[in-house]
Parts: sequence; structure tokens; C-alpha cells
Amino acid sequence: MSVQIHSTAIVAPGAQLGEGVTIGPYCIIGDNVRLGDRTTLSSHVVIEGRTTIGADCTIRNFANLGGPPHHTGYKGEPTELVIGDRNRIWEHVTMHIGTPDGGGVTRVGDDGMYMATSHVGHDCVVGNNVVLAHSATLGGHVHVGEFVMVSGLAAVHQHCRVGRYSFIGGLAAVTKDVIPYGLVWGNHAHLEGLNLVGLKRRNFSREVIAELRSAYRLLFAEEGTFQERIDDTIVTFGHSAPVMEIIEFIRAEANRPLCLPEREL
Repeated sequence: MSVQIHSTAIVAPGAQLGEGVTIGPYCIIGDNVRLGDRTTLSSHVVIEGRTTIGADCTIRNFANLGGPPHHTGYKGEPTELVIGDRNRIWEHVTMHIGTPDGGGVTRVGDDGMYMATSHVGHDCVVGNNVVLAHSATLGGHVHVGEFVMVSGLAAVHQHCRVGRYSFIGGLAAVTKDVIPYGLVWGNHAHLEGLNLVGLKRRNFSREVIAELRSAYRLLFAEEGTFQERIDDTIVTFGHSAPVMEIIEFIRAEANRPLCLPEREL
């Protein structure tokens, strides 16, 4: 398959283009850019910096990928943005390269949807099958697990972790870590429960969902200390991989604050 480049596009000599790449009108592609097979750029797309984009991606008008991080300490070091396969990146989306202190690479997984004006900040690590709705924002150093939904106008504060299969409601301001399978809402965001709609859509069984709900009630009950409730949850649900994923998520960064329920369960 041949590469198609519109006559008004500017492609630097060092850019590496895979088979079947299509570059539309007025796009600008930098010297250190690599585009995977069959990736399509609509029009007015700017891809700069050391940016690698996988195969079969669709990038819409006025997206800017690989720009310098919004970080006062960045001095032009050769850091990177790496985006996986089959992503749909819509109008005016921005994704920045990393910083030397943050590991040097911003990573975005496969099969994601990044709606208009959404943003992935420097040094983020974003898993597969993630959706950022309109104007959703990830600050620097955010880690997002797979199958996460971040709703419109929501913002995740720098260094936060967002666990797999969780859901962030519209306009939420997330300043604390979100457990896997959780649902958070509000400003500042608090834990509303489990992402039951998402779990059903992803074909989690009734038995697994029931165990998660029971474990959730135990883990976030009012009785006892949080550590005691963690211990009780392990004793009761240690056989359940999804429940233990929540426990390990909490233990992995024990000093990080968590989004917790705001009201009684």
C-alpha cells in the first residue's frame, strides 16, 4: 500500500511513514516522528517531537501530538511520546512528550478513544481501551489502567492513579487515587460505589460483581480502622482476583490518598 500525502502537507525528511499512511491537507509532521501502517491524519494535524504512533490510528483535525511538556523544568531534552495501535484521536486533542525527571516517556496504549479537546499530560501512562470524553484532562504523571472512562470536563490531578475498569463522572476533579472498578464523582471527587454499568458491559459475571459489591461494603464500612477492614476483606475475599486487585492497588502506594465515599453506605 502506498503512502498518500496531500500537496499542502509538510513532512520532514526524517519522518518514518508506514505502509498505507494517509496525511491530509495542511498537516505538519516533524523529523523524529514515526507513523504506523494505515494510520490516517485528516487535516491540520501537527505531530512533532520524538513521537511514535502505532498502526491503524485515526487522528482528526487540529490535533497536536508530541509537543513540549507544560513543565517549567523542561529544557528541551529528547523525551518521547509513544502511542499504540487503533486509537481514535479527535479534534484539538493534545498529548505531550515526557520529562527527564518523569521517566522521559508519555505512553498511551491501544484501542483508545480521545474525544475533542481532551489532554494527556507529560509522563502519563495510559492503558488500553481508555476513553477520554470531551475536554477530559490528565495532569502530568497520571497512571490510568485499562478500560477506564473519564467523562467530559473531568480532570485528574498530577501523580494520581486511576485503577482498571473505573469510571470518572463528568466535571469531576480527581485529586486522590481511584480504586479499580470504582465510580467517582464530584468536586473534589469522592467514591460513589462501583462502576456497575461498565462491569456489565465488559461481561463480568453476576458472581464476580456480587463479590465486588460485598467486598466494597466491607472495605468502606464505618466500623474499625481502614487497616482492619483491609485485613477482614482479605480473609473473606482472598480467593477473588478482582477484589485482591483493589487491595493490591491500595497497598502499592500506601502513602497516596484515596477517593473515599462521602456518605454512609
